[in-house]
Amino acid sequence: MDSSELTIEVVLIDDGSRDDTALKIRQLALTDERYHGVFLSRNHGHQLALTAGISTAKGTEAIFVIDGDLQDPPELLPEFYRLLKEGNDVVYAVRKKRKESFIKKTGYHLFYRILRSISYVDIPLDSGDFALVSRRVVDVMKKMPEESRYLRGMRSWIGFQQTGFQYERDARAAGESKYSFKQLFRLAYNGIFNFSEFPVKFMSRVGVLAILISLLYFIIVVVKKLFFAQVIEGFTSLLFVIILFSGVQLLALGIIGEYVLRIFFQSKNRPLFIIKEEIVNREYTSPDAV
Repeated sequence: MDSSELTIEVVLIDDGSRDDTALKIRQLALTDERYHGVFLSRNHGHQLALTAGISTAKGTEAIFVIDGDLQDPPELLPEFYRLLKEGNDVVYAVRKKRKESFIKKTGYHLFYRILRSISYVDIPLDSGDFALVSRRVVDVMKKMPEESRYLRGMRSWIGFQQTGFQYERDARAAGESKYSFKQLFRLAYNGIFNFSEFPVKFMSRVGVLAILISLLYFIIVVVKKLFFAQVIEGFTSLLFVIILFSGVQLLALGIIGEYVLRIFFQSKNRPLFIIKEEIVNREYTSPDAV
């Protein structure tokens, strides 16, 4: 920042931390007006914390979205900005190499490719939230009040000129990730159910397949009865039918439930996040919920 010719404001989001993060943000924001501290009322989660930053950032030209663990190097800002000035509205980072566990790397690799194959939006492979986004794209994102957010999908859905920049992702600089496997699966669900019609269409296909299997089984039973004088045991056939259709129905209910749950939370129309306090230009403010 000190060596850059750009005018840079840094928005630091405290997402309900339980360590000294809030204290360090306060110290920084009260001594250097380039830093803008935003303190959420509780832990709202990664995607909503990023949404809070995007919503409060005042950058007139672009917003640089980056996590605080320094796995994504802020030193890439000049390269991203160069690509932005070449006519791109979004410059997203593409991870060509990760320094994480084998299980996580494999899971990420498979997920991005599965999502790409079933999504109706062209979501780039191996790209996360680390990106430089023009102000007009940010303004559109602020008008999208989805409760179950998947920012990289929303960013792709908006469109405009977008380009990727490959980089090697570093290991976490300090501490341990608070992103549990449960939260990762929730993020994956948001990506699949918000940007793909596949779950509903898949259930229709499973239903048709179940009917075809049942009809085939029925034909086999009739043929054995009429031509071979064999009758399949009633208990076995009944058990097969019950297990088949019960499994299909439970799967269908689960998929429908995922959509109903998202409709339920969205219909409440609650604020996406609540800002407890802010430090802007080295002064405290208490904004309303957003």
